Amino acid sequence: MKTLKSLKAALMADTDTRAEYDALVDEFSMARELIAARSRAGLTQGEVAARMGTTQSVVARLESGKRAPSMRSVQRYAQAVGARAVVHLESVGA
Repeated sequence: MKTLKSLKAALMADTDTRAEYDALVDEFSMARELIAARSRAGLTQGEVAARMGTTQSVVARLESGKRAPSMRSVQRYAQAVGARAVVHLESVGA
């Protein structure tokens, strides 16, 4: 029986799979950041939703990483969890 770790290693050995995986890094890093901020605030999705004036399902979609949220949504989310949204650009390559 394969473990998740060994399955991921096998999949990442395929160059096409690796390229697709790498293309999603930015989207999922936003999701991880939102979830981490909510966790630090000790809030549930429902509590964040109430503070944003929306529903829990909207917060779940923001945290899913399937689509990049608008800057306005990120700002509202940040305010709801007691944080401040900051944007910075990083150079790619040398």
